[in-house]
Amino acid sequence: MADPFGEIERSDLLGFILAKDSEQPQSEPVIAANIHEQLQHMGLSTWSLSILRRLRDAVGRLQPASLLEVGASIGHRTAWLLDDFDRKGRAPGALTLVEPGGKFGVILKRLLQRYEALAWSNVVVGDPVQLAAEHQAWSLASATGSELSQTPFEPGYDVIIVDGPSPVRAELVSRYLPQLTSNGVLFTVEPDMPTGDVAEDDEAGMALVSGFNRWIEVVGETQTTHHLAFMPLFGGTLVAWLPV
Repeated sequence: MADPFGEIERSDLLGFILAKDSEQPQSEPVIAANIHEQLQHMGLSTWSLSILRRLRDAVGRLQPASLLEVGASIGHRTAWLLDDFDRKGRAPGALTLVEPGGKFGVILKRLLQRYEALAWSNVVVGDPVQLAAEHQAWSLASATGSELSQTPFEPGYDVIIVDGPSPVRAELVSRYLPQLTSNGVLFTVEPDMPTGDVAEDDEAGMALVSGFNRWIEVVGETQTTHHLAFMPLFGGTLVAWLPV
């Protein structure tokens, strides 16, 4: 993806990208709304409508040639993006969806078929952390010519969206940031913050504490290599990274 905002200072880009697009519809797309109902019946969580609208606005501005969504679940967030591509008649050349659950992978393929997006999309089922590690190893081997790359990913992505449980979200961000193109943007939502005292025998609570500590580390580690932006919205904070 070429730099589409050449007249804007690079340090100011994320503020522009994350701004609200008043020309976009406010209502939830019909297919996304149906998936939202399914999520509620299944007891699964999703990002708030405010965050999804702003993410849709940002991706619409970027017009990515390649997009990676990590933690696609049953496609609620994906449906928002596919609806935007469909309305504008402008789809990316490659869309990769990563989802740990095989059953969810089948659901995602049905969603892609509904939007006639199978030709330029790929559903990768597996552990996101392991997949990222394998991709890095394959990329290094391919670069040295010692091994034929077998990675299911594109060489790089103009947009990466990362979701996952709060305890592992920071690690996922750290693992997938290297897959950004030079003008690419990675989006995620700030993980849940631990509240109150957590007992040492509270495994879930301690995992949340460790995950948030890792989040603080990742934010600190990437401030010299990336521009960061935090957009507080109803239901959470949308966070974005852009290489310097």
